[in-house]
Amino acid sequence: MLKLYRWPSDNWQSIGAEMPSEVIWADLLNATEEEKQFVERLLRICIPSKESLSAIEASSRLILDHGTLYLSSPAVRLSEDNEAEITPVGFVIGPRVLVTVRFAELPIFDDVGKRIGSDDSLENGMCVFTSLLEAMIERGADVLEHLGAKVDRLSRGVFKGGLIRTQRPVRSSRRMREALENIGELADRLAKARDVLLGVGRIASFAGDVGSEWIKAASKKRLEAVSKDVVSLSDYETRLSDKIQLLLDAVLGFVNIQQNELFKILTIVSVVGVPPTILVGIWGMNFRHIPELDWTFGYPLAWLAVIASGVLPLIWFKRRGWFD
Repeated sequence: MLKLYRWPSDNWQSIGAEMPSEVIWADLLNATEEEKQFVERLLRICIPSKESLSAIEASSRLILDHGTLYLSSPAVRLSEDNEAEITPVGFVIGPRVLVTVRFAELPIFDDVGKRIGSDDSLENGMCVFTSLLEAMIERGADVLEHLGAKVDRLSRGVFKGGLIRTQRPVRSSRRMREALENIGELADRLAKARDVLLGVGRIASFAGDVGSEWIKAASKKRLEAVSKDVVSLSDYETRLSDKIQLLLDAVLGFVNIQQNELFKILTIVSVVGVPPTILVGIWGMNFRHIPELDWTFGYPLAWLAVIASGVLPLIWFKRRGWFD
């Protein structure tokens, strides 16, 4: 889909050999070859592919070619299962028009697009590009705040005894497993946020440093502000990462403690049962007078004793919650 902002019609096929002067932003979302060729022909640029936008080396993400900036950065989208996924976004910036290349719906692009009709400060493509970066930073800050709140809740649950404050080891194990899953999810979301911040910081710094004559001083100042915001958010992200690592170490420590408690109980049971077993093995069949041999119900009673010796520990383990 191709959308031209500030062009009064959705019928871009009616445009002639040159891009209308009022157009400042061409947004390509899962664009067809026809749409790509149309933009390339009118703006005399090359639309990058998804593979090139996904490259991780800086030389592929930060390019200045004949006065045109070719930039790319990862962004985060939510899938149908509400799972965060990384998707590449490309920016091709000329003196007047911004071209964005993306392959997923991103709400921040729609929000900035709604502002174009009423915000006179968005006078060219570089202004739109800067607004998109600011929106990405704002979104990243919201995500980090949300992750920080979840980390705090999880931290209270871990360090206030919520994982092991139970008489049932199985329930405690379940809580630890859930805590590990939550920590893994938080770490994954934080890693994706880090990738986005790193990408935004790189392209903001590069766009502000290239010094093209068509980049106005006001846009450069806004790009510098974006770079500073990225630094501050990166520091906050580092603290969150350290706290998540601390939570992981703590949960693993509680797992080791619980395992030691279980081994201690099993050791006690084994130690209590071993001496009688040894004594019975030594003396059990070495006496001339064994009263039980003359009992009528001696054999059934022996079997009851054997069965009881196996059932009673099972009942005890059941009451402790080991089989839940």
